[in-house]
Amino acid sequence: MSQSSFVVRLVSLIRKETRQLLRDRSNLGVGLLLPVVLILLFGYGLSFDLSNTRVAVVMEQHSPQADDVLSGLAGSRYLTPTRYPDMASARQALRRDEVDAIVRIPPDYAQQVNQGTAKIQLILNGASTSVASSTQGYVSGALASDAAIQADRAASDTSGTGSVTIEQRMWFNESGNSTWFLVPGLIVLILTLIGAFLTGLLIAREKERGTLEAIFVTPVRPLELVLAKLAPYMILGFIDLLICLLAARFLFEVPMRGSLLAIIGASLLYLLVSLAMGLMISGMAQSQFQASQMALLASFMPAMMLSGFVFDTRNLPLVIQVISQVLPATHFMSLIKTLFLGGNDWPQYFRECSIMLLYALVLVNAARLSLRKRLKV
Repeated sequence: MSQSSFVVRLVSLIRKETRQLLRDRSNLGVGLLLPVVLILLFGYGLSFDLSNTRVAVVMEQHSPQADDVLSGLAGSRYLTPTRYPDMASARQALRRDEVDAIVRIPPDYAQQVNQGTAKIQLILNGASTSVASSTQGYVSGALASDAAIQADRAASDTSGTGSVTIEQRMWFNESGNSTWFLVPGLIVLILTLIGAFLTGLLIAREKERGTLEAIFVTPVRPLELVLAKLAPYMILGFIDLLICLLAARFLFEVPMRGSLLAIIGASLLYLLVSLAMGLMISGMAQSQFQASQMALLASFMPAMMLSGFVFDTRNLPLVIQVISQVLPATHFMSLIKTLFLGGNDWPQYFRECSIMLLYALVLVNAARLSLRKRLKV
């Protein structure tokens, strides 16, 4: 008799929990959509492979030997060489992250080849150590393959072609330390985490506790409520930002080649974007659990995997690249790495800050509207 009662109670509980799950669309959506989102992000959004590496080629001598080098680079499916008229324009392109490396062919390259002492200079963008290491391997492999082809062609010649030596230099990260690349990106993730998760629970927590109704009898307006909730978290985020900058400079010894005020200004602007996104999510969510899941999917995970924090977004499928460019974290990630390792690039600074300012205005207004629907003021 006891066993049959147990079965009856168990079946009743299972039926009740099933109905409750089907009624709770937020939990049901997370349970069904989260695995799909994760498998798509990890399957298509993560790639350690490097393709279409942008290489600037500066030919200071126009000769058949120099043309052979360009042909060798163009023959690699991993490299996309582009000719630049001089080193000044190539350096500017490297600073603007328009190319990943510079291959410089000296003016006496043909004579060096005939003497068997040919040297080619390779300058790498060390802001991303993984990209720099892969680029070095691809360029070296392409030049080695080209040298082997030329040696086979000249096998019947009495004059040998000799070997080509690559003189390598790494810019923006001379030591090749991956910490210099990761720490600025961690600042982006920390500001995203603080903004999206802390403010993402504010309104949802008040709804669950029933304290939000007390605002109904006050003349406060939605925009005032949004700004009042953002203010203390801006101060908290600024303190966290200072801690991150101090740790980056004195603990990890990451250089800050750009203006400190520019770094702080851009970081505070992105913090405002992140906080406004979290508050908008909080206004739309019906519970703290739903708000936390929405903040995870909409902010932190995309910022970690699709912003260029670890993986080069240029190697991702075109659809994922478009999605990554929509994320505010992608623009801030590119900017803060440039400010830390490359120095002040004011055209990029004002361009990225303008985009983040637009995001801030849109998200603050969206947060205001999400609260207005419920406050009716």
